[in-house]
Amino acid sequence: MDAIERKQILTELQQQLACGEITIGAAVRRLRKEVTGLQQVRFAQMCKLSLRALRQLEHDESNPTVQTLNSVFNPFGMQVGIVPKT
Repeated sequence: MDAIERKQILTELQQQLACGEITIGAAVRRLRKEVTGLQQVRFAQMCKLSLRALRQLEHDESNPTVQTLNSVFNPFGMQVGIVPKT
């Protein structure tokens, strides 16, 4: 994946998240698969999360802390923030 494709995916996901069109878990899963190409085990290690925590996050079965979300989004140059309602 080149830099333009990566930026396009990141921008698309940011917009979808801001509008509520995609869940956080689905966004994390898509970023992991499409941008990094990593398996869950390696991505969890990179983010300093347990495999179980990552799996729960990707399936929207957890209530992650801001710190956890930031550790997952940080490799993509993103962080959790407050955005205006649309």
